[in-house]
Amino acid sequence: MRDFRDAKAMAQTLRESLTTKAVTISHSESLELVSRMLGIADWNTLSALLHAERRDPIAPAARLKATTALYPAIPLRDLVPFPNATYPMFVGREKTMHALNQAFEGGREVVVVIQREAAVDDPRFSDVYEIGILAQLLELETLRDGTLRVLTRGLRRVALRSFAAESAAYQAEVAEVGEGVARDARDLIRRIYQRFQDYTAAHGILVPDIWLFFDQTRDAGQIADTVATRMKLPIKDKYELLATLDPTTRLERIEALLDLSQRPVSADYAATKRRALDHADRRRHQYATLEHLLLALTEDANASAVMRACDADLGKLTQSLVQYLDNELKHRVIETGSAEPTAAFNRVDQRAAFLAQEVGYPEVTGVNALVALFAETRSPAAGLLAEHGVSRGRADKAIVRGLG
Repeated sequence: MRDFRDAKAMAQTLRESLTTKAVTISHSESLELVSRMLGIADWNTLSALLHAERRDPIAPAARLKATTALYPAIPLRDLVPFPNATYPMFVGREKTMHALNQAFEGGREVVVVIQREAAVDDPRFSDVYEIGILAQLLELETLRDGTLRVLTRGLRRVALRSFAAESAAYQAEVAEVGEGVARDARDLIRRIYQRFQDYTAAHGILVPDIWLFFDQTRDAGQIADTVATRMKLPIKDKYELLATLDPTTRLERIEALLDLSQRPVSADYAATKRRALDHADRRRHQYATLEHLLLALTEDANASAVMRACDADLGKLTQSLVQYLDNELKHRVIETGSAEPTAAFNRVDQRAAFLAQEVGYPEVTGVNALVALFAETRSPAAGLLAEHGVSRGRADKAIVRGLG
């Protein structure tokens, strides 16, 4: 069965059929007729649907509705908002500020669009993604430096038909999008609930309200958006979740992002973890702690390169760690059996996997574990790193330079 994607072929067939009956129409007239046959107001509207389908297959254009509306627009560089969430935004571009003022003078609704590249200062239609959200403006505050702080609440997804940057204020013409009815996803929701608990614990994200929300709703779309809002992901990955209109498919993508098996452990880091357990076993320690892990990381090729780039003397750091393990933990020994990783050890290991996923590493490495360790601020391991000049900021700079 043909749909709007076949519009041009249908128009050509229509012209040929009418010609055999001695009826002549132009190509443009044929396109207008086909548009109305498909329930679309005119060819310009249908053409926008076709354009959106070609540019962004994630958002099925078949779900875009024909009616459109024009709103002031806010292009964002580094944030992907979702419906039913509240966001503070800081605005400095003149056209965006004019758009906000227009919105506050009108119905206090604005279209939020996401830029493809953050470096673009004056985005055009080709510079923004096709799916955005319609948002309600809650508060507007002018800051001392002249920029605006605006508090918005996402309402629903919309599809861009046009994005105008030529006037004094950004404007977007949008169509409503239908998300469809979610399939039965009770098992999927239960798995995501469990994995998201691990994710928030690993990242130190406090979301006491979300667990009650999970208990109160079984709406797959709302659950997917609520989880996506709180996940730490690259802009492109977050946008793909926003643009995935089917609620169950969106949940499935979130599950894949939460699945630690998506990032295998590198051979070097696997050896480092075994070495950490060996350090504990040789001392007959009951538990393998972060200090055992850090000692193993000093011998990890990737992690040690980052620590050296921070001007750490690995010999002295190793000596400090050995002294700590031999003196401070000498009473925590067992006669038989193997050492068990502490909760903090497992937390860092889990956080390392999420960090690898966030930055796009194909494997979890010792560098990810080193960075994950900084979050354990009360641990002796983090304290020893600080004493030897290894900080999160310096480590990040070393990683950016390609070390580790």
